[in-house]
Amino acid sequence: MAVFKDEDEVYAFLGGIFGRGLEKEGLGDKLASSGVVLRVHYTDPDAVVTVDMPNKVVETGASSTAVPSVELFMSADTGNKFWLGKVNLTMAMAKGTVRAKGPVPKLIKLIPQAKNLFPEYRSMLQSQNRQDLIDA
Repeated sequence: MAVFKDEDEVYAFLGGIFGRGLEKEGLGDKLASSGVVLRVHYTDPDAVVTVDMPNKVVETGASSTAVPSVELFMSADTGNKFWLGKVNLTMAMAKGTVRAKGPVPKLIKLIPQAKNLFPEYRSMLQSQNRQDLIDA
């Protein structure tokens, strides 16, 4: 069963944490300097989040104009678990739970930065009374 009821929830939470990361003092500049434009294709429910790190912009939906340098394909449940610190992205790619397209090493270098947002993601879920997503 899908943990998010619709794509709007995916955009609010999974898109939202990317937005917070780009706005965060110090972290936003580190992400921007990576030059990575990441597009994440989620399933269950279907949703697309594009993170244009150099321009510090998050776009939701398939109509994004940014050209991705790296694309990830995963369930929204896996995305939720990643931001809770429950999924190791490198291992998930090795197991096939997450598929990647493009220069993956560039993305792998950003994982330590992303980990700084794990507590913030959990807080975001708690502030919206979404214990169901924390427990998923």
